[in-house]
Amino acid sequence: MMINNILQKRFNTPFNTPPFELITEDNYLPAFKELIKMAKEELDAIVGDQAAPDFNNTIAALERSGEQLGIISHVFFNLNHAETNERIQEIAREVSPLLTEYSNDIWLNDQLFAKVKQVYENRDKTEMGEEEQQLLSETYKGFVRRGALLEGTARKRYRQITTELAKLTLQFGENLLHETNAFELHITDKEELTGLPDGVMDAAAALAKSKEKEGWMFTLQFPSYMPFMKYAENRELRKQMYMAYSKRCNNNNKHDNKLLIQQIVSLRVEKAKLLGYDSHAHFVLEEHMALHPDKVNAFLSELLDASIEVARQDVKDVELFAGDNGLDGPLQRWDYPYYAEQLKAQKYGLDDEATRPYFELDKVERGVLGLAGKLYGLSFKENTSISVYHDEVKTYEVYDEDGTFLSVFYVDYHPRTSKQGGAWMTSFRDQHRHGEEDIRPHISIVCNFTRPTESKPSLLTFNEVQTFLHEFGHALHGMLSKVNYESLAGTNVYRDFVELPSQIMENWATQKEWLKDVGVHYQTGEVIPDALIQKIIDSENYQSGYATVRQLSFGMNDMAWHSLTDAFGGDVLEFEKQSMAATELFPLVEGTAFSTGFAHIFDGGYAAGYYGYKWAEVLDADAFEAFKENGIFDRATAHKFRTEILEKGGTAHPMTLYKNFRGHEPSIEPLLVRSGLKK
Repeated sequence: MMINNILQKRFNTPFNTPPFELITEDNYLPAFKELIKMAKEELDAIVGDQAAPDFNNTIAALERSGEQLGIISHVFFNLNHAETNERIQEIAREVSPLLTEYSNDIWLNDQLFAKVKQVYENRDKTEMGEEEQQLLSETYKGFVRRGALLEGTARKRYRQITTELAKLTLQFGENLLHETNAFELHITDKEELTGLPDGVMDAAAALAKSKEKEGWMFTLQFPSYMPFMKYAENRELRKQMYMAYSKRCNNNNKHDNKLLIQQIVSLRVEKAKLLGYDSHAHFVLEEHMALHPDKVNAFLSELLDASIEVARQDVKDVELFAGDNGLDGPLQRWDYPYYAEQLKAQKYGLDDEATRPYFELDKVERGVLGLAGKLYGLSFKENTSISVYHDEVKTYEVYDEDGTFLSVFYVDYHPRTSKQGGAWMTSFRDQHRHGEEDIRPHISIVCNFTRPTESKPSLLTFNEVQTFLHEFGHALHGMLSKVNYESLAGTNVYRDFVELPSQIMENWATQKEWLKDVGVHYQTGEVIPDALIQKIIDSENYQSGYATVRQLSFGMNDMAWHSLTDAFGGDVLEFEKQSMAATELFPLVEGTAFSTGFAHIFDGGYAAGYYGYKWAEVLDADAFEAFKENGIFDRATAHKFRTEILEKGGTAHPMTLYKNFRGHEPSIEPLLVRSGLKK
């Protein structure tokens, strides 16, 4: 039969990458429907196999099923986050329930589960490698954790809940994107923009021009929002920007997320209880290093105890400085970034604008890719013939030291109204093996970095340099994967372990040897001076108490929502207030909300897992000690980190992998010392 839909065929492209220029939006829905049908036929074949169930005809066969469906799912949902529009969102709303139904048809298939169960119960009688044992264990647990033991009305209700959650979480993200894009601060009087650096003004002028308007335009996208909050002297305009950002999806309109939060957390509780857990957090954490909510809460409390007084002093320091420099009345949230940046400049002679000229994006990119060369022997070759979903996206072929092809690498750097906020790593295809063939991955990082202007190239803040390193660490985890099975590849690991490869890379941002490589003045070609590097290092822990407590507040909010043991119909804002009370450092601002914009937990994979960022900081601070002991570019240490962690994916328990690299369990001490919370 002739297949006309390009999404239903193997891509005849370089490295089998998606041919974006040939894909139309009308291709997606028919392809999803047909590929779901074909995937179900593959499941029927596994169930109908008359041979005795074994690893190959059941577990491995299930792992391989629906491969093309998986590929187009990656393509479509990556597009929905990075280059969306109303039609794609409409398709997503229709497709998500279909995929949830298909997923349930796997996990709730009694005959299929009976075969998996038989293989699992006979695992001690069969010779299997460690990776096969891990896949078998994960597959069996996957069935149990997705309702395979449920019966009758409980099973029917489980299907309803999962389908409804797929719709609600998608809607949460759509609402947030809409509210982020809906606000624009249009300024025509230059006097109102006193304090803003030339580069920020240029970017705002370019944005206004792109919208055929005079003057300057500021938005809630971070490269526009954050510089405004840090530098604009006009307090009322800072307040206006802050309120717009902090009221997103809390405006009692059709894009409000409060009701969605009630529905999402209530359905998650109900699902957890159906499966025999006290709360969604109990359910989630069973598959995390932390294992139990009590352990997470104890960890968050320990860090809060270590940081809260430092944080209060951080805020007091800024408040005193603000009072001495003209602030009348209490320090408000929209004042804090402005005066904190001014105090930093006074204490260290440093602000974002002092370092920005040395961090031209192209040179930072070369420095980041070069770091992978120094550590792991990787090389990157740009390939302009690989199809991309937007003309700003670049692609690279990645090669190992011996010339072996490792990965395709996509980079997408700048904000667009069609792109979600933040920064993330994702994949269009994960690494795995087909018999003797090693199927290499297609990895992507998506960011929202400062745009170039007519007069300047893209010049990054130091924070954006750290973000680049962070997401590139995730990318290395995907690119260097060396496993047999896709579901265990790359970043398919416990959520509180997945941030280790990303966060350890941030350590190089404050290493003089690396900064000398990457920091070159975009106009003069001058290498970043030692004195400026020292200021960066000296200021590393500036406001670290405040930054730590801020992160802890997010983790505590997440744990509060997902430790609920009953359906929630209460006041979202009051619940949020109570959940974050212990971390509060400022007066509350009427009308603002945090949870309504907390996409990580309501439209991402971090529900009951946001604490993992701080957990992984413990891991990365301890792990980086090995590089400090042996040399920050030491190839032997890097090789061990690669072979024991980056290549292994989810083929073993994270603590086993960590101890194989480090020789011991992680200690919290290096993090406390690095953060300046302990001498």
